[in-house]
Amino acid sequence: MRSEVALLSAAFTPIYVGIVFLGFTPDHRCQSPGVAQLSQRCGWSLAEELNYTVPGLGAADETFLHQCMQYDVDWNQTSLDCVDPLSSLGANRSHLPLSPCQHGWVYDMPGSSIVTEFNLVCAHSWMLDLFQSAVNVGFFAGAVGIGYLADRFGRKLCLLTTIFINATSGVLMAFSPNYAWMLVFRLIQGLVSKAGWLIGYILITEFVGLGYRRTVGIFYQVAFTIGLLVLAGVAYALPHWRWLQLTVTLPNFCFLLYFWCIPESPRWLISQNKNAKAMKIIKHIAKKNGKSVPASLQSLRADEEAGKKLNPSFLDLVRTPQIRKHTLILMYNW
Repeated sequence: MRSEVALLSAAFTPIYVGIVFLGFTPDHRCQSPGVAQLSQRCGWSLAEELNYTVPGLGAADETFLHQCMQYDVDWNQTSLDCVDPLSSLGANRSHLPLSPCQHGWVYDMPGSSIVTEFNLVCAHSWMLDLFQSAVNVGFFAGAVGIGYLADRFGRKLCLLTTIFINATSGVLMAFSPNYAWMLVFRLIQGLVSKAGWLIGYILITEFVGLGYRRTVGIFYQVAFTIGLLVLAGVAYALPHWRWLQLTVTLPNFCFLLYFWCIPESPRWLISQNKNAKAMKIIKHIAKKNGKSVPASLQSLRADEEAGKKLNPSFLDLVRTPQIRKHTLILMYNW
């Protein structure tokens, strides 16, 4: 059961660090139809074409020039020859006028990324930062709200809901027609993916006793590390970002099978005055583990005899000195 839930941690990897592959920014330069025609007429190699037509090439401190600027030259004029064509316009290239890229960019990479497809470079490079900021904002909002929702409606329901929304939005992102829609679906993924990851962590720690919580927590994190290794291999095999996004998203639909594989948390059921259901699950777990039900749990009263169920509240985070200390420590860590 713990290994099944740990798969959630591995599947969370593409959302957490997928920007490394989805938003990869290769070396690029301005695209110019005139340069392409002149290069074809003169029979230049790629190195010669770059040397003759790209400003600031080879200078480490002038990366912006060769990636985002072009010579403001009419490359179709007949006075340009094939041997250092700019020499006829000035003795020093640094004095020639420059202009931003007018016809898009040429990217030095196989495949594609969201950067190359939507041209998120130069003046639009901030849009790549916004893409990652959107998922991080979703992480924050989802992590803050999911604790209350999981306490209010149950771990299992919230887990299945976040899995479905995460998988659906991930697929829709792979088919996004433009940057705006891609950003919306990425924000939705951020809202539910971190929340689902946290619910998975809660579930595996609530299924085991206090002495095993550290062990299963480490196991959950190890699964995340394995996900990193798998993601690198998949990204190498699929250099096109849409196929990569689709490939790492579709397996999430398989987690909907948890409806039949994963029971509700017995601890949550007990807190909601559903002792009969909790005891049924506890006895099943004990039978699978070859253990007997602890005496402290055998004394649980039936639902109709139990006390009032616990209603969650954000005030629970600061209700006692011990909880206040833990809350402040976790807030500081975040």
